[in-house]
Amino acid sequence: MQGYLTDITIDYQSRKPKIQFLINNNEITFLEELKGLELDIEVKKHRKKRSLNANAYCWVLCDKIAKELSKDGFIVTKEKVYQDAILQIGSFEPMIVEEKAFENFKRIWEKQGLGFLIQEVSKKDKCVKVHCYYGSSTYNTKEMSLLINILIELATTLHIETKTQAEIDSLLKEWR
Repeated sequence: MQGYLTDITIDYQSRKPKIQFLINNNEITFLEELKGLELDIEVKKHRKKRSLNANAYCWVLCDKIAKELSKDGFIVTKEKVYQDAILQIGSFEPMIVEEKAFENFKRIWEKQGLGFLIQEVSKKDKCVKVHCYYGSSTYNTKEMSLLINILIELATTLHIETKTQAEIDSLLKEWR
């Protein structure tokens, strides 16, 4: 269910903020179903999801970079290029996991997708300190923009042709 905030006032009896929303659903039956229900409502600033064009361009860059790096006989995959870029972005959660649970935790975390990586930082007292990186599927506009810019910088250093700055700006502008 989506909608938008219309008003914030103070309820003078309880002295608490009172928030009103307009819901993007005019069906009376839908609204009747909500009456008397206990609801969990999350309010957060709306952000456009990244465009599929930007995601596709990310993979085009990863592929071109991998092919260029593989010219000397050492094979580099586009997936490896992507994962290295994810590690450079630094979007991670620091966690401490018991040593005996670490391998299972790692398997479950990495099962979420190619960009979900775990980096061991240290071991102490039968615990492993790790950085759990998020894949780009969870990235906001700023993080995705940074990922593409890192890939463009690498492509440029390898003399790989990239989109013009105007085209890149257009891709990134789609998220704003």
